[in-house]
Amino acid sequence: MIEFIKGNPARLYAIAATILALVAHYVRDLPDVLILAVVAATLGIGESVQRLEDTKTREAGADVPTGTVSGP
Repeated sequence: MIEFIKGNPARLYAIAATILALVAHYVRDLPDVLILAVVAATLGIGESVQRLEDTKTREAGADVPTGTVSGP
């Protein structure tokens, strides 16, 4: 399970953000402050996920010798 989480953080983040939006929409009795706090935390987690994905992309590109990838 931990390997799946480490391998797919963007997918899990998208699921969590979607669930958060649905709960905020359908559960009317939630205080606005609570919703805003969870949204702020979600944005912070999103930044961490972005940095992790950037690192994975850089590491994957490090294996490609210079000049072997053709551009548009």
